Amino acid sequence: MIVEERTYHVYTGKLPELVKLYATEGIEVQKEILGGMLGAYTTDIGELSCYVSMWQYDDFAQREQRRAVLSADPRWQAFLVKITPLIHTQRNRILLPTSFSPVG
Repeated sequence: MIVEERTYHVYTGKLPELVKLYATEGIEVQKEILGGMLGAYTTDIGELSCYVSMWQYDDFAQREQRRAVLSADPRWQAFLVKITPLIHTQRNRILLPTSFSPVG
């Protein structure tokens, strides 16, 4: 099992717009295709204006396959056109659970 942590640093003042777009258009497509949603968060302390989502996969191959399907979906492509101008930078990390992790 792996967890993907995706962090989008959004231009100052644009986080509410990004969150609203995810809530109304993006998250359902992601949940349908990616499955394994662990959570979606915004930051309050530290690096601000960030949207963070975490997704669980059986392995890296499943992640690649599901993300390829998501990328090819016309609904997702239309959504990306709306959110891309709001995003300053993106960081992705793959997290591997320890033997004592409650998730994994």
